[in-house]
Amino acid sequence: MSTVTRTVVFTDLEAYTQRVAQTDREGLRKILQDHAALVTPVVEKFGGRIVKNLGDSFLCLFPSATDALRAALDVQRLAAGAAGIKIRLAMTTGDVEEIEGDAFGEAVNLASRILSKTPAGEIWFGPGTRVCMNASEIPWESVGRFTLKGIQGDKELYRAVPPDRAWLPKVVEDAIKKQTLVRFKRGGSIPMLPPDPVVLLEGYAPGSPALMAAIDALPRIDPGKIWLVTYNISGGDRAAWLGEGRGVVVGTPDAIEIAVREVFRTSNRTSGSDTIVIETQLDVVASLVLAGLALPSLPMADVVAGYSYDLERDGKWANRSDAAVLRVDVSPTGVVLQSLAPNVSVNGRAIPPGDQVQMRDGATIGTPSGDLRFVIPDQGYAGLLLADTKLRLPLPPMGRAELGREPAAPGLPFLDRRGQDNIRWCPGPRAQRARAGGFTLDRAMAGRRQAIVEVESDGIRVTTAHDRCTTWLLRSTAGNRLEKVEPAAIAWLDDLIVAGTAVVAIRSTD
Repeated sequence: MSTVTRTVVFTDLEAYTQRVAQTDREGLRKILQDHAALVTPVVEKFGGRIVKNLGDSFLCLFPSATDALRAALDVQRLAAGAAGIKIRLAMTTGDVEEIEGDAFGEAVNLASRILSKTPAGEIWFGPGTRVCMNASEIPWESVGRFTLKGIQGDKELYRAVPPDRAWLPKVVEDAIKKQTLVRFKRGGSIPMLPPDPVVLLEGYAPGSPALMAAIDALPRIDPGKIWLVTYNISGGDRAAWLGEGRGVVVGTPDAIEIAVREVFRTSNRTSGSDTIVIETQLDVVASLVLAGLALPSLPMADVVAGYSYDLERDGKWANRSDAAVLRVDVSPTGVVLQSLAPNVSVNGRAIPPGDQVQMRDGATIGTPSGDLRFVIPDQGYAGLLLADTKLRLPLPPMGRAELGREPAAPGLPFLDRRGQDNIRWCPGPRAQRARAGGFTLDRAMAGRRQAIVEVESDGIRVTTAHDRCTTWLLRSTAGNRLEKVEPAAIAWLDDLIVAGTAVVAIRSTD
């Protein structure tokens, strides 16, 4: 007996048995007629056929897994507008024997078992459909692994997501209830994070540069607490994202908004308000804030004779940029600023594009993205360019955070700029080896895990976590004197932690 590959779909009316007991024959006939009138034209529209009517259920076959799911979504859409009808649909794709118009085989049995697990008003499908469908065309998500009666082994099942529904993961729901959910929307500013946050990234195209930039802008937190909101995502983008340990929430913007509001409303019924305001309740002692660029002194170990950094319009420092507003050049004789755009000033004096200024301690640099303060410490550095950024990490009472290029969560990551275009090399084999080995100032002077910051009863303890890369403190009350952290020191609000090319400020949360 020959078989063909088909997608087997079952439809089922919610609470049919209960309705039979509560409805007269005419009413029951009307329910079944409405069910048939709703399902039949949609099945035919998408190239399927109804194999048989099982009373409250239809068995349908489709040549295409994608079209079967499109039909199911259309049925659900129409059912939502039909008073008194609520339908569940279940399907899988596999070999089917068609005998005298009927359908038999493992795929039929599996679809029937999936139907038994499917909640009312939802569309679930099996692994065969998941493999055969166009994953970019059908919004979907996993609902977990299930043991199905008469089916060998556990099966992972999936759910098609209609445009008007969104199912929030438990970790997101819990964060809403605890008011630790942070919604980071494209085009918005970097949010203030509460302790132990869960972050929803909204409005970002999967795999896009903007999404990667948003990830880079966040402090280092557990990847499992970073969730991308999307409705259509390719299989490759989904696999790459999930492969980093992050999560995906499938839903349209409107559906996500409704789902979040509902969780918030349910958990705050005593407030008497239907307005959702997910507030960041910051029961914190202070915040760690990425606060500037540190410029190591020269010459550097017969490797670096000089170097420069470019300031971009968004306030970020780059090794080299085609869109820079100014450049700082460091040599053994000091730091020189070169203006590369209008609206750059030093101590209130405008510096025309192309002009250069030797930097002095205490100078204020005006830029299109805000003011910088230039400080020359007493050791180790040619200067510090100070300006608080929006990248910050709160410190709760008795909390702990790491600093470094790749700190453990929770942590504040240092920038790790790639490329060597900004370095002038010393002559000799040592510099040649460093250049060939990918040497950069960011990587050479700070470790992946550089320092640990802990809130204690007597202050904020900073402990070095690297045996070769030095961590310094610049105290707000000690002028320009750097204090080496070996192995630990107590810091206070407005002190600066300096390590490698990074400056981190300890700020009040007010």
